[in-house]
Amino acid sequence: MAQQLIECVPNFSEGNDLNLIKQITDEIEKVEGVRLLNVDPGKATNRTVVTMVGEPGPVIEAAFNAIKKAGELIDMSKHKGEHPRMGATDVCPLIPIANISMEETAKYAQQLAKRVGEELNIPVYLYEAAQPDTSRNNLSVIRAGEYEGFFKKIKEPQWKPDFGPVEFDPARGGTVIGARGFLVAYNINLNTTSTRRANAIAFDVREAGRNIEVDGKKVNQPGTLKAVKAIGWYIEEYGVAQISMNLTNINITPVHVAFDEVCTKATARGIRVTGSELVGLIPLKAMTDAGKYFLQKQQRSTGVSEKELIKIAIKSMGLDELTPFKPEERIIEYMLNNTTNSRLINMKLNDFADLTASESVAPGGGSISAYVGALGISLGCMVANLSSHKRLG
Repeated sequence: MAQQLIECVPNFSEGNDLNLIKQITDEIEKVEGVRLLNVDPGKATNRTVVTMVGEPGPVIEAAFNAIKKAGELIDMSKHKGEHPRMGATDVCPLIPIANISMEETAKYAQQLAKRVGEELNIPVYLYEAAQPDTSRNNLSVIRAGEYEGFFKKIKEPQWKPDFGPVEFDPARGGTVIGARGFLVAYNINLNTTSTRRANAIAFDVREAGRNIEVDGKKVNQPGTLKAVKAIGWYIEEYGVAQISMNLTNINITPVHVAFDEVCTKATARGIRVTGSELVGLIPLKAMTDAGKYFLQKQQRSTGVSEKELIKIAIKSMGLDELTPFKPEERIIEYMLNNTTNSRLINMKLNDFADLTASESVAPGGGSISAYVGALGISLGCMVANLSSHKRLG
């Protein structure tokens, strides 16, 4: 049977104390069969997004241990940050990656939620595909009122936790566990410090839009982007306001489309987009599609290397404006690739030539021919790219 893989992206309510964050991620790395792919702390949000992947059993164990450790180390009564939150482990989604259905993933989420509620005595809410009650499967609806409001909210019959006590723990808060599709967390930077103006743009583009008054009645005016959630906030660390977005289905609204639409709406309000930042990981196709999109807008050939497409995407969306964007640390396929057997692939050309001249049997004729062939194709692509946008005659 093919290996089943799920991704888990717990969000912990601590983004400043790196030692504390490491104590939590150490619990993940102790579990055999789980790969810790990314740890992304945010100072202004006071929140860390962690990405791990593996077979369901080990991932569930690692997530449970991390939630337990976070509850021991984080005191929510002292927590402040820009991001909405309700607990030490604020949210913990499971995402199907390979050879596993959403339905199966939802069952694993329910198992984890039950264990956290019963063994750790933390109030737990299910969301998205793991929540059978559609009236309470939306994360933003569950989290409404945030930490401060939940002491009262949890006592309301309609907000009884799915697992755990009907008491809100002042230190650990509550948590939300679920199963969902791949989500891209993406922030777009503005040349303003105004949260109000950033929110106005967020309401312009997010699917939920805004409520407006028509003939004395409140009517919803949807935003322009489907499968997008967005709010505006000010990030003191960088001194800029941002549109903070969750792209819940990048097949419907890709990252580059979201970026360009925010540019359009910002310009209409006299504001400029200066760049953007990715939170966590992104699929390779999302980056190469973005590179092709921006090359097509320039009426340039898209027949360039994968590396060049990624470079175009980074520069076009300003993904390196606030911090360096390293594809090998941000693209999920690159993180999943096992490079232990890629010694020749990663070798510098002079070292490759030296090894070829040595007594080693590898690289041999096949490797040399493949590289020479690749150089020939590269020359052909160079000619095509130099001439594709020029007029004939």
